[in-house]
Amino acid sequence: MHVNTCWPTVVDMTSPSGTRRSDGTRAAILAAARQRFSEDGYERATIRAIAADADIDPSMVMRYYGNKEKLFAAAAEFNLELTGLEDGPLDEMGARLASHVIRLWDGDETLMALLRAAVTNDPVAETARRIFATQLGPVLRSVCPNEEEAAKRAGLISSQVLGLVLTRYILKFPPVVALTKEEVVHWLGPTLQRYLTG
Repeated sequence: MHVNTCWPTVVDMTSPSGTRRSDGTRAAILAAARQRFSEDGYERATIRAIAADADIDPSMVMRYYGNKEKLFAAAAEFNLELTGLEDGPLDEMGARLASHVIRLWDGDETLMALLRAAVTNDPVAETARRIFATQLGPVLRSVCPNEEEAAKRAGLISSQVLGLVLTRYILKFPPVVALTKEEVVHWLGPTLQRYLTG
């Protein structure tokens, strides 16, 4: 009797090793989808191309994500990893945020791919706005209890962070690319501090 060993069985999928395999497959699909959507846009990107990039069968993409729209929604999600940013001296929060931005974005192709897509794709841009609002909002409310004021400050911080990321990692403006991480914190930190607590 021939046993197909190409794809995990139901038992494999429910075992610890099957879970790890499943998680790895999901991660490979998302990475391929983010890159493909950023390069081709939503309309031109295909499930078949994404599957080829992830080196899996297209049916596996559908199995995990259902359709291209759901895959796109999952691929557009990202974590700013802001938990704990408010820990430490309040007057150094801007510098901590600037340092965190550099650590988070430096060399992360996934985040850069999403930013490229957000510039030209309205659904991804809307997702980016929601993510920045929901993840940056609690940090701002910890130092600014007024909801409307916190939202305004979060928007201004986003403008600075995304402006830096766009010019340093996407457009690659030479003077901005040439800045060391310490110089970025030196220049950006005080502006972020003013938006946080000024």
